[in-house]
Amino acid sequence: MSINRVNISGNLTRDPELRMTGSGTQILAFGVAVNDRRRNPQSGEWEDYPNFVDCVVFGARAEPLSRFLSKGSKVAVEGKLRYSSWETKDGQKRSKLEVVVDEVEFLSPRNQQGGGAQQYQHAQQAPSYSAPAAAAPQQGYGAPVQTPPSADVYDEDIPF
Repeated sequence: MSINRVNISGNLTRDPELRMTGSGTQILAFGVAVNDRRRNPQSGEWEDYPNFVDCVVFGARAEPLSRFLSKGSKVAVEGKLRYSSWETKDGQKRSKLEVVVDEVEFLSPRNQQGGGAQQYQHAQQAPSYSAPAAAAPQQGYGAPVQTPPSADVYDEDIPF
């Protein structure tokens, strides 16, 4: 048995790039910087060492996410690893490991997010976009992602 799940949180290293395949599938690519803390052998002090992780979102969620993400935004990403290798035109072999994103949670305050964050009306809770469940009915799969409702519900308002 093997498990291929990744959870990272960090800042976007660049503005997301939205493109489309020939068949019409939307692809959103972005990078996330995550820190690794290590002790410096000379000074004995703890230091942050950045790791840069490529992330990709496929399908109907790509375009709505592109409006809320921008360079410097802090996000939490959940997904799976995918390894790709190819050969360049001049014969060099290349490879990369990237995260195929299932879920994104925004961690930056609204006033610090770039892109379309000013359009976001959510009051107290960061939005989260999830991939459709594998066993879910396929009838609404291609529908556009909608902004979640306002989170101004209090415990006293819940009838149970």
